Amino acid sequence: MDSHKKQHQKHAKLARPSYGQFHRQEWGIVGTPCGNIQQLADTIIERLSDTYKIGYVDADHASEENGKEEEGARKHGASMVYTDKIGYHRFDVEAQMTPFQYRMQFLEQDAVIVNGNHFHAARQIVVIDSKKEESLKRKLKRLDNVVLILLAGDEKVVYPWLKDVLSNFDDIPKMKLEDEAGISIMIEKQLSAAQAPLYGLVLAGGKSQRMGEDKGALEYHGIPQRKYVYQLLSNFCKETYTSCRPDQADDMINPLADTFIGLGPFGGILSAFQQHPNAAWLVLACDLPLMDEATLEKLVAYRNHSKVATAFNSPVTEFPEPLIAIWEPRSYPRLLEFLAQGYSCPRKVLINSDIELLDPEDANTLRNANTPAEKEAIKDYLQQQKNVQ
Repeated sequence: MDSHKKQHQKHAKLARPSYGQFHRQEWGIVGTPCGNIQQLADTIIERLSDTYKIGYVDADHASEENGKEEEGARKHGASMVYTDKIGYHRFDVEAQMTPFQYRMQFLEQDAVIVNGNHFHAARQIVVIDSKKEESLKRKLKRLDNVVLILLAGDEKVVYPWLKDVLSNFDDIPKMKLEDEAGISIMIEKQLSAAQAPLYGLVLAGGKSQRMGEDKGALEYHGIPQRKYVYQLLSNFCKETYTSCRPDQADDMINPLADTFIGLGPFGGILSAFQQHPNAAWLVLACDLPLMDEATLEKLVAYRNHSKVATAFNSPVTEFPEPLIAIWEPRSYPRLLEFLAQGYSCPRKVLINSDIELLDPEDANTLRNANTPAEKEAIKDYLQQQKNVQ
């Protein structure tokens, strides 16, 4: 009996991203007619659109005629129809969707506003509107994280029963529904506060087959290169780890051993996200001996939280450099998506994703040292720089 119980407790205890129903950052507006919710959502989205990409979730309020039109698109038996609308794209899907599918659809968004009359969201904005009081009473189970209360029109007091339901009522901000600027500012502040912390990842798990010796142990600056990179990243990151193979862990500073085995740097990045899925990762490989603080400072300064990643454009290949880049939390499912399709190239992920692409001030900082000849060329270059100084 005991062994049977243990058998059902063998699921890996994975760190889960902080998702709601649709997104990591979502607000559901509830308690007023849907027209008011749509108007407020439109205003919030418009006010924040210069900085954030915000999605919207609602039920279909279209006329019966439009409903027949959409039904007609699938009348020949197709369970999914894709339509390229030139300015946007549309999928009409017959099957019921779940939160696991919603989250992937809204992956590119910074936040989602939800019609809370129809759907539950991780945070709720409750509107006091007597026209919808009875409807709101039927949705009490959805009010598990109320962050704002709005008074509609001439409403002046919050329902007494709602005060009894909300244990933190006194701490919840109260505003007028018409204060669209104030509501947008509050959401913007919460979005800004929720930006992912930056962690550092030293990529030191390679086998260095072309070099013939451990690239992380080479000394270009008087200390092993992996230690030098670790110190560089620590100047910019809340926490820094050394990505390595499991058999290397005892020799590394703050090791983060690969759990995705045999995938090279791709596996190292995925392993980091598996352990800390709510962090953004500033990744730096050990084979970039000329990388300096000024180059990293630019990368961090121009970090775009709204993109999948922020990376430098290689002056040699004219492609993004994936191993000196900031990978945002939204890149975790994107990396897994590519892996599921048989790809383990992080550069391919960047090329086919919405990223912030920068040009380095000094192209030399992106020079690789993967062979003995490249190693000696780098050392000669560093000596020349010392002689000039």
